[in-house]
Amino acid sequence: MSNEDVILTAGDAEVTVQPGNGCRIGSLRVGGVELLRQGQKYGCFPMAPWCGRIRDGRFRDGAAVHQMPLNSPPHAIHGFARNAEWRTARTSDTEAVFTYDLADPWPYPGRVTQIVELTEDTLTLRLGIETYGASFPAQAGWHPWFNRSLEGGGDPVRVDFTPAWQEERGEDHLPTGRRIDPRPGPWDDCFGMPDGVDVTLTWPGRFEVDVTSRERWVVVYDEQEAAVCVEPQTGPPDGLNTDPRLVTPIEPLETSTTWSWRRL
Repeated sequence: MSNEDVILTAGDAEVTVQPGNGCRIGSLRVGGVELLRQGQKYGCFPMAPWCGRIRDGRFRDGAAVHQMPLNSPPHAIHGFARNAEWRTARTSDTEAVFTYDLADPWPYPGRVTQIVELTEDTLTLRLGIETYGASFPAQAGWHPWFNRSLEGGGDPVRVDFTPAWQEERGEDHLPTGRRIDPRPGPWDDCFGMPDGVDVTLTWPGRFEVDVTSRERWVVVYDEQEAAVCVEPQTGPPDGLNTDPRLVTPIEPLETSTTWSWRRL
């Protein structure tokens, strides 16, 4: 199938997926109201085969050290999935499946799959990474850009969550390895939620969206005026080095997140 945009609808919810643009969710409209920041680099993109920054773009796998392109100097950031052209495997009115094959400069052959499922009041995203050969460390997650203010007016979004800790952030924007008590924003920070990610976005008088995942890690980024980001992921920034999840021939990496909304 082609990599043309795929539109899913359920009730008054509509999602546009852009397999040709990193398989990002280009749009999420509920009752005609757009929840995601618009633009070629925004929406909500999958992060794979790593999330956030890799220190100096280098990660170790056993005795081997691999160098990734420094697309956010001096680091490598957010993986290759968001820049890849994905293939649409199958679609229905409310669900679609997309794949892309890992290739150079990633040193291991494998496949990434994203499943997008829409109901009238939820959007569920699933990511899987499988290997075609040797085991390798990997991460997966999502980087949504939620509009800070919704069209039609109203107060800007409020972000509410209760993390168990915050990863102390160094001047290089990477965790130092120390866990600290959560600090007030603005944030470009990783937080630990050992019982699973659970973050509520509230546009007063308009919408409430709960972002949940069974994963323990979430990055919250709200330093931009136009949007806020709530990023569930399978490990912290630089996690290929500090907290790797191994993709093996018998155990792929699988993760999911669900956004649930209601009108206020």
